[in-house]
Amino acid sequence: MNLKLENGSEIQIENGKNGHDVAVEIAKDQLKEIIAYKLNGKLFDLFTPISEDGEFSFITPKSEEAFHILNHSTAHLMAEAISILYPDAKFGVGPAIEDGFYYDVDLNGVVLKEEDLKKIEAKMKELSKKNEYIVRKVVSKDEAKEIFKDDEYKEELISELEGTITIYKQGNYVDLCVGPHVPSTGFIKHFKLETIAGAYWRGDSKNKQLTRIYGVSCFSKEELEHLEAMKEEAKKRDHRKIGKEMGLFMFSEFGPGFPFFLPKGLTLRRQIENWWYDIHDAHDYKVIKTPIILSKELWLTSGHWDHYKENMYTTKIDDRDFAIKPMNCPGAILVYNSELHSYKDLPLRLGELGLVHRHEASGALNGLFRVRCFTQDDAHIFCTRDQLKDEIETLLKFYDEIYSVFGLNYSIVLSTKPEKDYIGDDEIWAQSEKILADACKATGKEFKINPGDGAFYGPKLDFKLKDCMGRIWQCGTIQLDMNLPERFNCTFINSKGEKERPIMLHRAILGSFERFIGIITEHFAGAFPTWCTPVQVKVLPVNNEYHLEYAKEIVNLFKEHNLRVELDDSQEKLGYRMRNAQMSKIPYTIVIGDKEKENHSVTYRKYGNEKQITVPVEEFISLIEKEIKDKALLVDPSNLKL
Repeated sequence: MNLKLENGSEIQIENGKNGHDVAVEIAKDQLKEIIAYKLNGKLFDLFTPISEDGEFSFITPKSEEAFHILNHSTAHLMAEAISILYPDAKFGVGPAIEDGFYYDVDLNGVVLKEEDLKKIEAKMKELSKKNEYIVRKVVSKDEAKEIFKDDEYKEELISELEGTITIYKQGNYVDLCVGPHVPSTGFIKHFKLETIAGAYWRGDSKNKQLTRIYGVSCFSKEELEHLEAMKEEAKKRDHRKIGKEMGLFMFSEFGPGFPFFLPKGLTLRRQIENWWYDIHDAHDYKVIKTPIILSKELWLTSGHWDHYKENMYTTKIDDRDFAIKPMNCPGAILVYNSELHSYKDLPLRLGELGLVHRHEASGALNGLFRVRCFTQDDAHIFCTRDQLKDEIETLLKFYDEIYSVFGLNYSIVLSTKPEKDYIGDDEIWAQSEKILADACKATGKEFKINPGDGAFYGPKLDFKLKDCMGRIWQCGTIQLDMNLPERFNCTFINSKGEKERPIMLHRAILGSFERFIGIITEHFAGAFPTWCTPVQVKVLPVNNEYHLEYAKEIVNLFKEHNLRVELDDSQEKLGYRMRNAQMSKIPYTIVIGDKEKENHSVTYRKYGNEKQITVPVEEFISLIEKEIKDKALLVDPSNLKL
């Protein structure tokens, strides 16, 4: 078999050889660092035989995928330790997650306490020193059922599996898993078990509540210490905590997963929405608004009824089935089909801030990050095949323009055709995937392949934002769709006077407004840029008896210039009021005393800065208006001290 290596060279190997065999031949000096291999974009255990020709690379601790593999393996090590310490334990699922891992465990009535985590950690370290091989084995469905016959959770998972079933064994512990894993438990040395939570089996409140144990694992002590420090910082920046302190949003037991925006939170949101409308007007989008509830027939045509119904809220109106929209695309297609189109009309960009509802599992709800109703900053672009590449290239530049306003960097992932449960033929999928890849290359955008993770109607580019703490957030997406225009019989009249099918792009940049606000709340730690923050200026008279009247004049003047300003004329000491303004993360705090009153000036202090500056009122207004107009980022979010 022929393998193409990362450096461009090629090697030939004998059939039956595995990743470890290749490492011995060509990378013996790195052998202790290699934990797995990648072949044609897919990850494999180091000792799994190589099954086909293709692009080949080793996975080491420096590889992007290594953290996930290590943490998945550490979840298994934790489960092994628990199985020894609590012999009656049964195990649900134990995945790696973005910042570590967790395992859901049924401890048969044992209530785990935080101090018990140390005991489990100690047993894990003991097992790690044994350096047991983590061995993959393919088994039949009947064999899997026999192995896990005493664990109803694994039995339920097995009953739903089709095709290849794999188990992993280390020492006397066996787990149901697709892998891959590190070669042996000796690679798992630097880890910490962090918290205990409750989690309903499969996220359903009707099921038994299991004990969920969270942890994190790294390849070095220094990396673990850094990650723990970042997690402590993340706790301080938790958007739920900041949102409550700043009065941005709330939740109610009368609507789990349905957020309430409070006055200041809505002010923040409105600034971003208004800017969204302005920038889309400037880029030739036609903004629309489509109904929230539409009939079953529409969702049958779109494919959502067959592919997404379990996540949709349904109702009956006049004895007909209707659904609250989980996505905006069918409504946009109805708008497109409401009139005839010429090739001269294309590309037609239909933008919408569309409210959608999705039935998320109660256990998955998480502040603004996972809600049941949210507003997508959607656009659906109808274009000809010849326009497609240019349109995607234009979109990629548009993403740069929008994300730079918030100081957010990003990477791109190309998600390809799912293995099953998709619509459309394979040829259309292959063409669509190539078009997306070519557009990225033409604009100099690097991207990675995520096999099988496309939407059911087409491949997509996913935009992974990185915040100031290095965390990755999935927000934007460009989805290329040749299927829905076919299903809805969308057409335009081409230059020959003939009907032709347009191609449709589904596009979101911020993604969910709710989720994006949660992300930037943590990114800025609540110290939002001046242009969008709820309150831009706080005015503090030193002494109400002498300075209040002038302070009110300043407040009124600022309001005439459309500045969002508050007056604190309470009887508290000036230092106390100044601290309150800083705690509220207001960009500018203005002090009004004798000197300011006499000279028609203001003394301002900027958030995060101890320095106080006195300037004429007109100069301050010009300064802040320019900052707002430029959407300036004058504070580095990573340097904010909480």
